[in-house]
Amino acid sequence: MNPMQQAQIESELKKFTNLNFETPSNCRNIDQIRFYVSELCRKIEEYERQFNYVPNWAYVLLAQYNNAQNILLYHDFKESYSSN
Repeated sequence: MNPMQQAQIESELKKFTNLNFETPSNCRNIDQIRFYVSELCRKIEEYERQFNYVPNWAYVLLAQYNNAQNILLYHDFKESYSSN
């Protein structure tokens, strides 16, 4: 795959994420984050199959969503045990 094709794929994926996703730091709902994670994983798998290429930043974004999810889960866990 040449650099021009890679740039086109990156641009297409970036446009998709910008239009359909909120940034991980703006997510306040665990279900919202889970939806974004599943959609991003689906998109990554699709790009792997179709182009055998996924931009590195897509994996970084996935890690950011996973981190935001872990923070919310920890917060919920802490709240549920501190109320007892």
